[in-house]
Amino acid sequence: MSPTPARFAPPRLAVVATLLVLAGCVGNPAPPRTVAPTVAAPRPVPVAPPPAPLAADWRDWPVTPGDWTYRTDARGSIALFGVPGADAVLTLRCDRQTNTVYLSRQGQARGPLTLRTSTLARSVTVQPTGAAPAYVATALTPRDGILDAMAFSRGRFLVEQAGMPTLVIPAWAEVGRVTEDCRR
Repeated sequence: MSPTPARFAPPRLAVVATLLVLAGCVGNPAPPRTVAPTVAAPRPVPVAPPPAPLAADWRDWPVTPGDWTYRTDARGSIALFGVPGADAVLTLRCDRQTNTVYLSRQGQARGPLTLRTSTLARSVTVQPTGAAPAYVATALTPRDGILDAMAFSRGRFLVEQAGMPTLVIPAWAEVGRVTEDCRR
């Protein structure tokens, strides 16, 4: 004998009724939330710290960036100091025809140039060279003591001029080489 459908109807009916009641409790689905696109915040630009104060003794100041280069040409020899690929900030030239050493500094300031070494400090007058970029220069005799003082200064020498940045130049062999070229 097979079971009667009425006997199984109440439990099925109860399950279906419960499901319908539960389905009625669920409200309409909320519309999907739209999220505004996020824009990346700009990265802060790194700010260089202020330069450290210079030591009281100029011989402890950092050297001006650059290197010395030496070469000869038809006029004599020349030593140039600066960053490779840029114009030299300081030059020493031996002009053999006039037996003169020219010290030139990039810039247009007309005030005296002060050369400071570990043993000597001296101001020299300068004149514009008329070159582009602008340089000012002074003429020195090959036996001028300031040239030896620059060549043998303890590690560096200064080139100071009002209205221009102070140059802290390493005392490398190129200074003495140009000087000696004009002493022959």
